[in-house]
Amino acid sequence: MWAFAAKMQPLRSFLLGLIFAFVNPLSIFAAAENVQPPNILFLFADDQRADTIAALGNPNIQTPNLDKLVRSGLAFRRAYMQGGMNPATCMPSRAMLLSGQSLFRIDEQLMRDPTWPEAFGTAGYTTFVTGKWHNGEASIPKCFQLARSMFTGGMSNPMDVPLKQLENGRMGKAVKSQTHACEIFANEAIAFLNAPQKGPFLCYLPFDAPHDPHIVPAEFSVKYNPAALPLPENFMAQHPFDNGEMKIRDEVLLPTPRTPEAIRSMLADYYRYISYLDLQIGRVLDALAASPFAKNTIVVFSADSGVARGSHGLIGKQNLYEHSIRVPLVISGPGIPANKSTDAMCYLFDVFPTLGAICGVKAPATSEGVNLAAVLREPSAPGRSFLRFAYKDVQQAVSDRDWKLIHYPKVGRTQLFDLQHDPSEVHDLASAPDQQARMERMRSILAAKP
Repeated sequence: MWAFAAKMQPLRSFLLGLIFAFVNPLSIFAAAENVQPPNILFLFADDQRADTIAALGNPNIQTPNLDKLVRSGLAFRRAYMQGGMNPATCMPSRAMLLSGQSLFRIDEQLMRDPTWPEAFGTAGYTTFVTGKWHNGEASIPKCFQLARSMFTGGMSNPMDVPLKQLENGRMGKAVKSQTHACEIFANEAIAFLNAPQKGPFLCYLPFDAPHDPHIVPAEFSVKYNPAALPLPENFMAQHPFDNGEMKIRDEVLLPTPRTPEAIRSMLADYYRYISYLDLQIGRVLDALAASPFAKNTIVVFSADSGVARGSHGLIGKQNLYEHSIRVPLVISGPGIPANKSTDAMCYLFDVFPTLGAICGVKAPATSEGVNLAAVLREPSAPGRSFLRFAYKDVQQAVSDRDWKLIHYPKVGRTQLFDLQHDPSEVHDLASAPDQQARMERMRSILAAKP
């Protein structure tokens, strides 16, 4: 009997593999070798603009590890965070990501509704997190089974960050870091990847970089010459009008009017921090490549928001221009096209619904995100037909891929940009006579209940 069972095992594995491939048409895994759903390694940056990866078109920055990830997977060029109802936009952005809910319905503390990490845990995944958590300590043990070296604030000196451990279902006492937080977070993720796993896992690694202050270890060798860095194409000395949030902390980091020298210096520090983050990401990716999980892990890289850094005369992220709401998004793994890009539009809160569909994880009942697995199969497939954005009650926007309208209700201003021919949003066409019909159509979309 045991001999017969042994002979039948390869056939059983093959059939199970075919069943999984049918359920998950994105990936045809090696049926006789691997019938386990894919693991997820989710790398998440803080305030990293979408245009700060060399492989995606920025020749002025060094990101060799992110470049390698881009070449191995699919890059979304039109991925967005939806905005925020408070200046610390990373809070709503991360809440949207993990809940699958839109800006207009999220609970920023992630306590009211079930989350996607919980759904993965219910489906048999081991769920692990290390890094920045800006959504209330109580939701950490609710969302994740394992949590190490958690920074539960918004910003800090990364060389002196208070970190907490999840112990017996509760967060322990904070202990100041003895080294750079990004290195600690990477170390924790590497330790998790080096540990034996009994089943599939979700490893979520939300860094606190490159959020200011832009501090890296002094010995880090990558440096940028400010004088050699070009200014953003949409650099302005100051924003042309009051957008409703001109005196927030971010906007007083530099004096107004902005000078080219000050912006170049800030960009040099910002780019250096991104290169340091890239180094830590590379360490984690190397650990994955050396692990038994390498061939059956989907890797995601994204960020909670962009940031202005001199674009449109702004410094921070409390605005609805592309530089602040568009985010990098790269997905790599078995069955996903390599070295490809897509212009399919999506929100960050569409990512986990897509991963859930791939992994056979049932969506939380309150999740609103769209499953984009079709785009992962065929990058030319369409994403969302239009996107809506908001920042508090002072800015609203809508994009239909080719055009974007931004409305400032407090000051009665409206802008219209042709994103296909003016992706930097330099030329406002709101007053052009031949665009008034378009303005009305987009205003009607914006006026509809979200």
